[in-house]
Amino acid sequence: MPRHPYAHAHINNLEIEVIIGDIVQQPDIAAIVNDANAHLLPGGGVCGAIFAAAGREELQAACHTLVPIQPGEVVLTPAFRLSNRAILHACGPRYGSDPNPGELLATCYRNLLALAERNQIESLAIPAISTGIYGFPAEAATAICINTIWQASAQAHHLKRIRFVVSDAEMARRYAAHLASS
Repeated sequence: MPRHPYAHAHINNLEIEVIIGDIVQQPDIAAIVNDANAHLLPGGGVCGAIFAAAGREELQAACHTLVPIQPGEVVLTPAFRLSNRAILHACGPRYGSDPNPGELLATCYRNLLALAERNQIESLAIPAISTGIYGFPAEAATAICINTIWQASAQAHHLKRIRFVVSDAEMARRYAAHLASS
């Protein structure tokens, strides 16, 4: 975990951090979010890193009972070998092929917060969902993320902290700018 977040803000009752780092290296966070595909299979990027760190066989077996999920849906598994309590698998939309990708991405974030609440998860580490191989434009995805969390956070009682874990300074600046303007 970094000593100093790239950005820090509060939205309603939530503490929000933005860091440049590795999603599987967040030991002080209760649950991490996997930028998942509909069949919850190990992939590349964030998804591949999570499966490798959690234990590929154990996580695949847990995911096998939950598939398929649709864009916007989120499911929960144990975190297995990770130091976190759980993994929330969020299926974001494929930009350019899924209809209404903006609404599906907003639904994904609303469902993340709702599932965290139902499971009394107090902190989440979230990657930039759908901005990798699913091709969602990063600027639009970040705006949808922050706006949706702003709206949905009023219902958060258990969830107290969200950490956005991104891979580079450009994405961190996007999150910081949207947090500052919200």
